[in-house]
Amino acid sequence: MSDLPAVVFDFGGVITSSPFEAFNRLETERGLPKDLVRRINATNPDGNAWALFERAEIDAERFDSLFAEEALALGHELRGADVLALLAGDIRPRMVAAIDLLKERGHRLGCITNNVPAGHGAQMSPTAERAEAVAAVMARFDHVVESSKVGVRKPDPRIYTMACTGLGVEPEQCVYLDDLGINCKPAAALGMRAIKVTGEEQALRDLEQALDLPPGTF
Repeated sequence: MSDLPAVVFDFGGVITSSPFEAFNRLETERGLPKDLVRRINATNPDGNAWALFERAEIDAERFDSLFAEEALALGHELRGADVLALLAGDIRPRMVAAIDLLKERGHRLGCITNNVPAGHGAQMSPTAERAEAVAAVMARFDHVVESSKVGVRKPDPRIYTMACTGLGVEPEQCVYLDDLGINCKPAAALGMRAIKVTGEEQALRDLEQALDLPPGTF
């Protein structure tokens, strides 16, 4: 095993553009409050429709209706199916190039993704072609943990431990990237070097710093 730090990535919002950008566009188009989807997801976060679906405890049809009920409880009309259609962001080529470089350097690479059993493939792609592009990125990782397959979702600390075990490393040997602070906190508590991703350029610069690489490496 390499003595270089392992690097563990979230997928949506890190390797791809954030789905929250698409959510905001939908909210604007429909005259809904900004960040309504985030607000719904933050209500009863361990037992709401998103949580149940990401643990594969309900199917897409049930998610659609439960999410609609949760939106209505906040005074708005929004179906879960409309939100699911927006989950797949655009793959960021520079992030993929960084993954390839890390692999060449001998780093162990992992991915932890909260996903749902909908669409095509691990990132719920709208088409089979899109799913193939995502699968090509996923194949670069030494170990992948999907919430809908293991029945555990971030920020549950167990999912980070699963990733470390699968990579054969301790949390202290890992750098972890995620676009949500709530998911970075348990990683940091376990001993990982957590990077909250707000954009591609920032993520790559912070990753260089975490790995003691020269600026501009990525």
